[in-house]
Order: sequence, then structure tokens, then C-alpha cells
Amino acid sequence: MSTTVKRACDPCHRRKVRCNGVHPCRNCGQAALVCTYNAVPQKKGPKGSRAKVISELRETQKHSELSLKLQNRLSGFDHPPLSPTFSRTPGLLTPEVIDVCVDFFFEHMYPTMPILHQPRLRQMALGLDSSIEIYCFITSLCAFMMIQPGVRVPEGYAAHGESGTTVNLATGTTLLDEVLRVRKGYEYVETPTVATIITSYFLFGCYFGLDKHNTAWFHLREATTLAQILGMQDESTYSTGDPVDSTRRRRLFWLLFVTERAYALQRRRPLTLHATIKLPTLEEDPVDTIAISGFIRLVKLYHPFDDTFVGLWNKTRSGCSSAWLAMLQKQLVEALPTYLNSTESQAADLKTSQQWLRTMVWQLSIANGNLSSTSPDVSMTFQYPIDISRDLLAATGSLSQQSMEVHGVGLIEKLFDVACTLTDVMACVPLESKTFTVGPREYLTQFLNLISTLRGGDSRYLPLLLAKIHEALPAMAAPIAHSLPLRPANQDNYDSSASSDSTPYGSPPVPLTTGLDYPDLTNSMSHVGITTGVSFACITTVAATPPFYQTIDANRYGG
Repeated sequence: MSTTVKRACDPCHRRKVRCNGVHPCRNCGQAALVCTYNAVPQKKGPKGSRAKVISELRETQKHSELSLKLQNRLSGFDHPPLSPTFSRTPGLLTPEVIDVCVDFFFEHMYPTMPILHQPRLRQMALGLDSSIEIYCFITSLCAFMMIQPGVRVPEGYAAHGESGTTVNLATGTTLLDEVLRVRKGYEYVETPTVATIITSYFLFGCYFGLDKHNTAWFHLREATTLAQILGMQDESTYSTGDPVDSTRRRRLFWLLFVTERAYALQRRRPLTLHATIKLPTLEEDPVDTIAISGFIRLVKLYHPFDDTFVGLWNKTRSGCSSAWLAMLQKQLVEALPTYLNSTESQAADLKTSQQWLRTMVWQLSIANGNLSSTSPDVSMTFQYPIDISRDLLAATGSLSQQSMEVHGVGLIEKLFDVACTLTDVMACVPLESKTFTVGPREYLTQFLNLISTLRGGDSRYLPLLLAKIHEALPAMAAPIAHSLPLRPANQDNYDSSASSDSTPYGSPPVPLTTGLDYPDLTNSMSHVGITTGVSFACITTVAATPPFYQTIDANRYGG
């Protein structure tokens, strides 16, 4: 027995066809129309062509959608409505998970990424059911946070009784898959917003943390491209609109600027963003002066690494002078004051990045034959990585483990780069032993201890560094490996509740040790020297040159 339908939907009524009364009805589904019940019942009129009516309905609905998009764009933020294909996984993104992730971001990540406004973010989270864009944005934030060390999953959320790193990664990857699936439900490329760009940036962060660098690069390039579509490289776009949104957009541009440069050096990628707008200022947000001060210093640290340097680094251009490279080294040394007015996590990022960038400039110098054992500028000599290692270890010695671990695998990779360069220097140059002094051997041991401690030593860089030492310095490999602390795999070392990054970091650096004289390089030979594979101003060494110097531009460290 058929059930009588009291009222037909708007499209069925307009087409004069039988409606089955469900939502959406069968006819609308077959004709790809939006099924609505908004029209006020009218008197019957003359019948027309049903095909013509369908065309009129589609055209009307198309104009309505365009009008809505225009209204959203004029308001500065596009919230696409839920589409018929949008399906939120029930119970996946709970309010408890959102609260944990938002709290963690503002306590630990915000100083390095000051791009979100906490009250507005929490208000947006209330609209998950009304907008695909908001849902993808919040879910990507939670996925990014879950992949970071130290986030505590709400009690009862962990599946199968798992805990710690395992459930965090499982939760993070599940949320990541959710974003990628749901994001297909709306056209975010043609009509991007700031939330669209941040979502792509968080996806980059997820894949970077998961060590999937091709996919990470894709989403970082997606974020920079969307930023350019919105005109964020144009200073005039920041003169209008809401001041809070304007300041966050400016910071987002510079965050992408810094991230792209760091990734270009790590993975030999080209640049797309350039310093075309003004820097953030402390006056724009008096409450965030400490965080913004550190953020501005980070931008200035990466500012010199432009198309010229990256082109030389990627070997797409040639020709650089020793004077220019020495000037870069001088800028890096003077980039940070002795006492930083920043949060501790910012200090960890700034000081580690500073020494890592000094190492990158030195590597470019040696690749282009600009170093000399007789140079009066120590930055243009072969022993300079020993100075860098000393300074980096002195800086990290004054930092808490939490402040370093919050930066994830990216900071560990920078430590690894500096340690590998130190290893190559120790293998390629003759060193004089000095009693009662700390030198390269001790620095290398401390690098291993530090890398084995961060994130429980479960990153891939610890075995890579051990293999590097075994290959380049076989006599040191066994003693150094024996001195490493034994730590259980996947141990959660980071207690996010124990340290908040809301207070300034202003304590002076703790000295590494006394008597920081290191062994001097010498050209004296106890036997016939072997000339290195590239030009080193005719310096000779008493050790065979490892593959590092011959393949520095093709595959750094083989890692």
C-alpha cells in the first residue's frame, strides 16, 4: 500500500512530477538538483515543458550558489555549506580531542606559528557541522598536533588500550585521512581562503612528521600557491579588512616564507615566495610582544637565503665569492643577541637554526672551493664546523628537553646535519690532541647523546649518525656507541603538562665546559699526504677524502 505524500519538494512541484517525499527525493537525485521545501504553495497554472523546467531550476540554483560565494568572499571568509556528499565520520573528532589539540597548540606551538587567534578559533570549532572548510581546517590542526610528541589523547579515546606514541600516530593519521577525504567535497582551489592555506600548511606538517617528504612538499607548495592566489605577497592587501585577520595573514605569509627556505635547503627545492611585504611589528598585538619578537628574529635569520643562495645550493647557478660567503657567516653570527627576549621553544628553534644555517653556508663554501687553511677569517677555514658544533651544544645545554622536542623531527634533522659535518671534518683533517681540553670527539659524543635522548631516540637519525661514524671514524665507533644511554624504544619523554611556553626565555646560556680550546688543523704530515678531491687551496690531509666531499651536492651524508 503506497503512502500519500502530503507535499512535494520544490523541484518536483515545479516540474509537476510525483515526489516520494524523502530528502533528498529520488527525482532530485536523478536530475542532480538540490532538494528543498522552501517554496510557498501557489495556485495551479498551465503546464510547461519538463525539460525546460529542469534547465530553469539548474540555472536558478547555479545563480544562487554564485551569489552565496560572492557574499562569503566579500565578508573575507568563505564557508562552503555542507554538500550532499559530505559525510563526517561519527565520533572521530570529539570536543575533547579538539580542546586537547587547541590547548597544546597555543601552549607550545603558537610562539613559532603565531597565525591563529584563540577566541576566534574556538568559535569556529562550534561550526564544524555547518562548513566543510571549517571541519577540514580544525581536523587538520588536530592531525598535526597528534603527530607531535607530547600530546595527551583524552582518556577513553585510545583504541585497543594503546597509549603514548602509538595511539598518537594512529589518531593523527586517521584524522589526516579524514581531511583528505572530506576536502574533496568542495572546490577550495578556485576560491581559497586563509583557512584553506593553513589547512594545506598543517597537511605539510603532518607529512613532514611522518617522513613522507614528497607529499609534504606537495602540500607546502600548495599552501604557497594558494597564498599567492589570494595576493598575500602584495602589501596593499593588508591595508583593509579586520585588523586581527590582517595581522594573522601577514604572519602566515612570513611563516610560509621561513618554512619554504628551510625546506629548500633540506630537500634542495626552489623558492616561490620573496620578501615583498613588511614584517610584523610588536605594536600590532601588545599581548604577544614576546612571541612576535622571537618570530621576527626567525624571519630575519632566514631572510638572506634568497634565490641567489638557493640557486647556488641547488646548482642552478654558479659563481660566488669568498667575501660574499664570509659576509653571510658574519650576518648569521650577529643575528641573535646573547640574551633572547623570546619563549624557550623559540630559543630552541632560533639557536638550532642559526648554527644549522652556518653549517649550510660552510658546506656551500667547500663545494665551491672557497675554503683555505690559511684564511684569516675562521669561517672560511676547514675547522669552522668545530666552532659551530661547540656553539650549538653550548646553546642546547641551556634548553629543556621539552622546548626542543616540541619542534619534532625537524630540529633533530638539523642536529644530525651539524653532527655529520663535524664527523667529516674529523675524518678529513689532521687533529692535534690536547690534554684537558674539550674537542671534536667530545662534541660528537654529546651530539649522539642528545639525538638519542630526544623523542626517546626513536628517530631514524640516530642509526644514520652511528653508521656515518662507523664508516668515517671506525676507531671511534665502538667507544661512542658504548657510551650511549640505554633507552626503551617509543618512550614518551615529553610531558606537555610540565612546561608551558607562555613565559619568556631570558636566562644566559650555560657554558658547555671550561677550556673550550679545540685541536688545531695543521698541514704537517707524518707521511705522504693525499690531496682532497676538490680544491682546498692546496691543503693536504693525512686521511683519505671520504665520499662526502666528492658528492656533497648530490647526496649529503647519504642520509
